[in-house]
Formats: sequence, C-alpha cells, structure tokens
Amino acid sequence: MKVILLKDVPKIGKKYDIKEVNDGYAANFLIPKKLAEPATDKQVSKINLIKETARMQQEIHMSLLKKNLEDIAGKIVTLKALSNDKGNLFKAIHEKDIVDQLKKIHHITLLPESLVLASPIKDLGSHEITVSIEGHKSTFTLVIEKQ
Repeated sequence: MKVILLKDVPKIGKKYDIKEVNDGYAANFLIPKKLAEPATDKQVSKINLIKETARMQQEIHMSLLKKNLEDIAGKIVTLKALSNDKGNLFKAIHEKDIVDQLKKIHHITLLPESLVLASPIKDLGSHEITVSIEGHKSTFTLVIEKQ
C-alpha cells in the first residue's frame, strides 16, 4: 500500500515522503497513529504543492541570508558604552546588544545566536565579530567607544 508520511518515521522515511509499505503495517499502525495517510491522487498532488512551496521558501530564505551576510561583511559598527578609566566596561556587551545596534544603524536583521562570541565583550576598542548562519560565515568590526 502506498502511503504519505505525515511525520518522520524511523526506518521508513521523512515527513511528506510517499512510501510503499505492507498493507497491515499501514492499516494497523501508521494510519491509526496518524503517522501516514493513504496516497490518493488528490493527496499526492497536495503534498507535491506543499513540497514545492517549502522549496521556494527555502530559496528565498537562503537568498536573504546571503544578502545579509554580504551586506555585513567588512562593516564597522560603533557602540558607545560606559567604562572606567582603565577601559573596562561597567556592563558587558552581549550578542543582543550588537544585533540591536546592527538593526538600528545598518538596518540588517540577524538573530543573536548567529553571532559567534567566545564571551561577552568587556573592554573598549575594536573587536572582530563573526556571523555564522547555516554554514555561511562573514565578519565585521565592532568598535566600542567610551560614552
């Protein structure tokens, strides 16, 4: 019996795959547990439409991602923070602070978890920041000045 998987099923396939399984396995396990449904022509065309839409959304997402990474490469982002006379900041700079500044100044939207920081920044000066999203990397310079 041909079925369309509605969820990932170990050793069978991934969500929206069309698979040939034993009639008993489909009727007694997959379909009652809503892991699959019979593969009718109508359902197959519906699944193909869903797959095509997901593929197009993925392409759009990747093009926006590449554009953001290209836009940010080599940029200099300046952030002002309170510090003591030795150049130590009173409050550490975290990923969220950097992302907010990028959005405010350069209109580039990133998720805080896409920035690679070994630890929060606690000193004035210039710092190289790496952005890593889905295997693509880019770097920019963060300059922290005394407020």
